[in-house]
This record gives sequence, structure tokens and C-alpha cells, in this order.
Amino acid sequence: MRIRVPDYYEQFHCLAGECPHTCCEKWEVVIDEETARLYDAVPGDLGEKLRAAMETDAEGDVCFPLSGGRCPFLDGENLCEIHRQLGPEATSVTCRSHPRFTEDYGPFREVTLCASCPAALALLLGSDAPLTFRETETAEPEEPGDPWLTGLVPLRDRMLRELTDRARPLQGRLERLLLLALEAQGLLEVDRAAELAALAEVWEAPPVELPEGPGIFPRVLEVLSGLEALDGDWRELLRRAETAEAVPVPERLLGRVGTYFLFRYPLKAVNDGDLLGRVQLCVLMVLLARRLAAVCGLSEAVRRLCSEIEHSEENLEALQQAFLEDGGLSPAAFLRTLREA
Repeated sequence: MRIRVPDYYEQFHCLAGECPHTCCEKWEVVIDEETARLYDAVPGDLGEKLRAAMETDAEGDVCFPLSGGRCPFLDGENLCEIHRQLGPEATSVTCRSHPRFTEDYGPFREVTLCASCPAALALLLGSDAPLTFRETETAEPEEPGDPWLTGLVPLRDRMLRELTDRARPLQGRLERLLLLALEAQGLLEVDRAAELAALAEVWEAPPVELPEGPGIFPRVLEVLSGLEALDGDWRELLRRAETAEAVPVPERLLGRVGTYFLFRYPLKAVNDGDLLGRVQLCVLMVLLARRLAAVCGLSEAVRRLCSEIEHSEENLEALQQAFLEDGGLSPAAFLRTLREA
């Protein structure tokens, strides 16, 4: 099987107790079935504590509910009590894999490092070179993939080339991504996914005259404020962004942020057919990172966006739905914002 990862993947190391934003806070730790069986057999005081902490949540998952916003096994040194006493293999799959997000597409697998993690974020923003991706082969057998992948993969490759073409200003590259996604979405909606590869090969950006109207701001900040926030000051951050004066943000770093999202999301259109919505999400993350950088700096802006949006399927779905239903977040509104930049 082919495995694709960001070019900085092998450099990642967990900061453990030195992490300024431990991943053992704010999110319930879901316990997979195998790990739950292991905890049922752990003897002594730790075993009793493990079994007392495990509960079943509203979705039917076994988890460790948070205690004061923290995992009950996160000690005073911000280290995991389970990891210390039983070893890393005794932690749940969620704990062992974070911040890795893995997507299996059948014939290949893609793994990213979520930028909500400070160590992963430092690698993402630690270079201004174009972000690239590496591919290796493993002995693991391939499985059949969704038929749409034969068109979506070359289409995403074309989008990645467009975004990393620094001969154009960043807003021009983002506009081209949206226009290409619009045309590709039209093919998907009439069941012509097989033509996506050819589109990726020959596509030229059409001239577009936009009707007058507002861009996505401040409407998008209002929509974001209605999402399921994990941090109590998230809404306050968005309110401050409404009136903050823009600050210079390096296009090269914003381009890397956009590439990170563009690698992660378009292929997920095999799940629901919404390629356009996923590309809009990628463009939105760049625009928001630039906007929020005025109130908290680029690094914190990207970390917060990933923490509040990428870690919540409900938030991702709500944004995609808003793209479909809210005229203030239409492709035309996005294009107007980009042309005003």
C-alpha cells in the first residue's frame, strides 16, 4: 500500500509534559474496545481507578469524561499516568495516534499531523518553502478504492500545483482553486466523475464577472460563533477579529497553511460528493488565519482554527451546510473577498 505524508512528518516528536496545550485537555478520551478489555483486567489501585473512570457517552462510546477540563489520568506534570505505569501500548488508539489524522482510501493511505498540536504546528510554520508530500510503499495489501478517486486524485494534484505556484499572488491562486472546484462540482452532480482527470489536465480559468455584493466577512464570523466551541474565549476572539486592523502575514506561510488543508479535505468528497464545500473550507481557513492573525498572531490563529473546527465533525458539517444554504458564504461571496484582498 502507498502511504502519503507531509514532508516534515518524520521530524515530529511529542512535547509531552513540555507542551503548552496538552492534547489531554478539553476532549473526552474515547477508549476502543480492545483497550477497554485491557483496563478491565488491570489489577491494583490503577485498575480500580481505570474502571471507575470509564463511562459510556451519549454516542455509545466508552470514554474518560473530563475532570476539570482534563483527562483524569493527566498528572500534575502533564504526563499520562497510564503511559507511565503501563507503557504507551496501554493507552487507547486515540491517544496513541494523536495528532495523526489517517484517511484510508483503499489503494493508498494519507496521514497528516493536525496543526492543533503545537509540535506539528511548529513544523508546518517552521519553513517558508512550498509544502510537499512524500510517498512510501508498504507490504500491506491494497483494497479497492472508490471509483471517484481516479478523477479526484489528479484533480487535487492540479489544485496543489495551483496553490504552490508562487508566480501568482496568493489571492489569485485561491480564486483559481474555487473556480476549478466549481467546474468540477458540476461534473460530479451529473455523475461525470470520470471526466475530472481530463479537466485537471486541460483546465483554464474562465473570466468571471461578479455581481455586486458583500464578501464573506463579517457573516462568516457570525456563523463561526454559532459553532460548538471548545474554548470559552473562542467567541471573544471572533468578536475582536471583526474590527481589528489587518496585519502583514507572509504569503508563503499562508500558502503552506492552505496546502495543509487542501491535502486533507478534497478527497473526502468520496463520502458525500461535496467537493466544492471542501475546497471552500480550505480557502476559508486561509482567509480566517490571516484575519485572526491580527488579534492573536498567525501561529495561534492556525492552532485555534484546527482545535475548534478540525476536531469536531459537527463543526465541519455545519460549515459545509452553511456553504450550501447561506448566501453570505456563497462562492461569489468568497470570490469578492479574494478580489478585495
